[in-house]
Amino acid sequence: MTPELSAVIVSAGVTGAVALAGGGVLTTVSRHQPARAALFAPLVVVLSLAAGVAVATRQMVIGFDDYRTLLFVLLAGAPMAVLIGMLLARRVHAVEQAALAERADREREARVTTERRETIRWLSHDLRTPLSGIRLLAESLRENAIGDSGEARSLDAILRASDRLEAMVDDIAELSRLQGSETADRPRESADLQDLISDAASALLPFAEAGTVTIRPGVTNSAVVHADPASLGRALTNLVRNAVQHTPPGGQVVIDVDARPVPVVRVRDGCGGIPADDLARVFEPGWRGDQARTSSGAGMGLGLAIARETARSHGGDLTVRNQLDGSGCVFELVLPNS
Repeated sequence: MTPELSAVIVSAGVTGAVALAGGGVLTTVSRHQPARAALFAPLVVVLSLAAGVAVATRQMVIGFDDYRTLLFVLLAGAPMAVLIGMLLARRVHAVEQAALAERADREREARVTTERRETIRWLSHDLRTPLSGIRLLAESLRENAIGDSGEARSLDAILRASDRLEAMVDDIAELSRLQGSETADRPRESADLQDLISDAASALLPFAEAGTVTIRPGVTNSAVVHADPASLGRALTNLVRNAVQHTPPGGQVVIDVDARPVPVVRVRDGCGGIPADDLARVFEPGWRGDQARTSSGAGMGLGLAIARETARSHGGDLTVRNQLDGSGCVFELVLPNS
């Protein structure tokens, strides 16, 4: 083996050993102090090269003066390495601080969300007690009221108002539950979409008849899904109620049920369409669009938000689009295969 080749092998070995040792130290330091590790990383590179070259030149038996000059030249790169390390450390520190701030924001948001859900849960529970008392008292007084007297009409109004308040409390609690982690704990079972739609339509028949709106089936194919029937039934009822509510008198709501390629429920209404800029806001909690929607006694505007969160909790989604002829909207609830 020639002296030159021997020197190269020794140099590579020493360079690698120093680099591995320095890398190990930097890895340990970076776990707790990434900025400090970045500061010394370029210096480790320079020292590794200096050690390798120093050993190689000694193997080649050069003069001491030449050897010392070479080492000085190599070590002259140390200040530059420190400068680069400082720049890297500054950048790493900035990234680290940004990451810490982002993590703190996420933790704070998660904590606020959890506290909000707990507050809503307790508030919903506490509100139901006085509401039940009001309803029981009103029902008791209504039984003793005479016919269609002013007193009877007032008590009927109180009963209707208590029903609306209870429905609002239920909506708030349901939306909070759907946005929380407890959704996965609800039992799932096989459910026929046609049966759920039929139940929803039957429950809303008096509401539709009061507004002279017709609810009729469209395409109806058998579709069975693995779902929480109560939650999914509520979502479908919200969809149909929304369609009936915004369809003018004499109009109709058409409900399609399909199973190909995945289970889908389409609810078509006669609302006249929604402006394109507002389509993306339809599912926002509390949003009800134009003045007609806002003043229609629709409650808190949580029905569609609950329906979409229910679909997503089942692995599906709920979307909306305008019909091509501009007569209304199509809400499409897509669910995964059972």
